[in-house]
Amino acid sequence: MNPPPTKRSLKLLLPLFAMLLPHKFRIAVAITALLLSAGLVLAIGSGLRIVIDKGFVQADPAMLDLSALVMAVLVSVLGAITYIRVFNVYWVGVRFTADLRQRLFNHMLKLSPAYFEVTRTGESISRLTNDVTLVETVMGGSMFYAARMFVTMCGCAVMLVFTSLKLSLIALACLPLVMLPMIALGGKVRKLSREMQDRVADVSAHIDESIHEVRTVQAYGHEERDRAEFRRLAEAVASTGIAKNRAMALLIAAITVLASGAIGVLFWVGGHDVLAGRLTAGELSAFVFYAVIVANAVFVVAEVYGDLQRAAGASERLMELLETRPAIGDPATPAAMPAPRGEIEFANVVFNYPTRPDTPALCEYSLKVKPGEVVALVGPSGAGKSTVFQMLLRFYDPASGAVRIDGIDIREASVASVRGRIALVSQDPVIFGTSVRENVRYGTPDATDDAIREACRHAYAQDFIEKLPGGFDANLGERGIRLSGGQKQRIAIARAFLADRAILLLDEATSALDAESEKAVQLAMADLMQGRTTLIIAHRLATVKSADRIIVMDHGRIVATGTHEALVAEGGLYARLAALQFGANQ
Repeated sequence: MNPPPTKRSLKLLLPLFAMLLPHKFRIAVAITALLLSAGLVLAIGSGLRIVIDKGFVQADPAMLDLSALVMAVLVSVLGAITYIRVFNVYWVGVRFTADLRQRLFNHMLKLSPAYFEVTRTGESISRLTNDVTLVETVMGGSMFYAARMFVTMCGCAVMLVFTSLKLSLIALACLPLVMLPMIALGGKVRKLSREMQDRVADVSAHIDESIHEVRTVQAYGHEERDRAEFRRLAEAVASTGIAKNRAMALLIAAITVLASGAIGVLFWVGGHDVLAGRLTAGELSAFVFYAVIVANAVFVVAEVYGDLQRAAGASERLMELLETRPAIGDPATPAAMPAPRGEIEFANVVFNYPTRPDTPALCEYSLKVKPGEVVALVGPSGAGKSTVFQMLLRFYDPASGAVRIDGIDIREASVASVRGRIALVSQDPVIFGTSVRENVRYGTPDATDDAIREACRHAYAQDFIEKLPGGFDANLGERGIRLSGGQKQRIAIARAFLADRAILLLDEATSALDAESEKAVQLAMADLMQGRTTLIIAHRLATVKSADRIIVMDHGRIVATGTHEALVAEGGLYARLAALQFGANQ
């Protein structure tokens, strides 16, 4: 059985606290300053008693001057120590936040595609931004502030006892009443905080989808519906936030009223003791000073308790992400891969996508590709062609059977060593919002400018690159918006040239291009395929007629194998596809 939500969420904060350990020196400095500042506050309270009793009541100007001077020195020292404490606390908060975001981002890059099939991009972004910001509120200041107030509160409590035991007992009796709202409302605040973060994640996801696909939104006149949906999501955030703030306001107001009332009672009882001679005016002033600090400390602790509850809701979501284990990972002792040859083998592979468990993507699939061979995969949509690529790149592992590269089961090798042998050119090539140079050397970050230019020349891309404003330094815009489809493809081909890997995967690389762009891309691909084992997915059969072998797939199985001419003569699925594309005479 799971523990109660509050206990469970506060427990989830512990791994985040552990991330503070690398900054223990700064934390030690902050804690030292915290203790010193708490001690100085106590000293100022004692100084206040002396000022009143010795300076005012006894009418001693010299004592008043000396007391004022000592108080001024104490306040100055307190200011200097406060600077040291606050600077180090905020430094730790900034470093913690940066470390946490890096840890989250690094972990997300390890997660397999199966995770992102069921998790929206906006949800992941919300965890990296909004949730981390809430945790930063606690780690970046309020936690240390609460610790200082707690230490000061404990010191003041001791001073209260020494100043007046009677008033201290009255204050102690009032304390449970002051703490009651924290107990009653704290769990509700945490629950609403978690719910609010979920609603904010919904908003982030909607923004990401709508802005990313804004052309489709506008082309279909969907703006008003998107506005309405965003309004609904934003209102859900607002209503949850209002409910959370109502609970927080009630919590803080209740503590304020109860704490102020307790101080009023203490002042009333203490005033009568002063009039009766059982307490001096200075002792009452010092007691009230300490009591106000204690009340303020309780108020601060209550506020930080609310921050802690909100951070607990956020940390629960962060720990859910960090505890998500990648479906694909390295074995304990990865096998060493031999020298790259480019041999590929699928041996009786069975695989179903996690989101489609009842539909086999590959069924008893067996295929062997020799080094340097060009093999085309054809068949209707859903036949399993793209799944072959996904398995080779080890985005998924087979339920049974094996995928081998150069004789090694890729599950027995490291993921990096497997993917380091494969270059991919897809139908919709990924172009990043940076320069041409950075895009081309994306898979080979240490490549020289000469090597980049040579790769672009082989990809028939150098001419249009040099015409861009800035040439190789030209920024291509988000997702390569400043390039045509054919130009994007040639940048992707240049990237594959530069990577120089033994296996090449071409996924519908020319299906979306016009005739002129297609010709340029085909020339580039012909150069790229030289000396490499190549798998081609294509619906346009004209692009695969020259392949060494054509593999015809349907429902995750191989239904025919051969050359274009042999498959047309054989009849069957390929012949029907050829007849549709080339006419009855083909």
